[in-house]
Amino acid sequence: MTMAVGNVAQERLSKRFDKWDVNGDGVLEPSDFVTEAANIARAFGEKPESAKGIQLRDGFIAMFQNLAKRAGVAPQGQIDRAQFLQAAGEVVQGGAASFNPVLGPVTKGIVALADKNGDGVIDEGEFATWLQALGLSKDEARDAFRQIDTDGSGTLSEDELLTAVRRFHLGELDVELLG
Repeated sequence: MTMAVGNVAQERLSKRFDKWDVNGDGVLEPSDFVTEAANIARAFGEKPESAKGIQLRDGFIAMFQNLAKRAGVAPQGQIDRAQFLQAAGEVVQGGAASFNPVLGPVTKGIVALADKNGDGVIDEGEFATWLQALGLSKDEARDAFRQIDTDGSGTLSEDELLTAVRRFHLGELDVELLG
């Protein structure tokens, strides 16, 4: 399946490739995704080998495997920039039906890390801690929370966060939740 990806989405996916290509060798491989998961876990004060760290790692590995399959690469293979942009573009442009199964486990893992009180949702304080770990100010985090809390409940569900990640990649939202 070949899909045209908009310029903003292409730019954001290219930035994502650069961030995840930890060693700068021009390809993504499972170890790059494991490293990203470990870095996120540490940013939340969690050990990568903890249950929550492993949950996030497994979500990232599943995402890599999905992208590899779409790119025609073995699950333990390497994905170059062009392959990544094509495969990830299909995921982003394919709507919730293609996006949610691929990014859902990653979002679920991040929610588990950010949800300090264990109620299954992210409140404004937990969200601010999350975005401050990504380098945003408290005011920026507050503004972002209001943009993402689409049902006005005062908390963010996994679905709201997953939708926000997709909207970011489509260029419909300027809140980058994955760093």
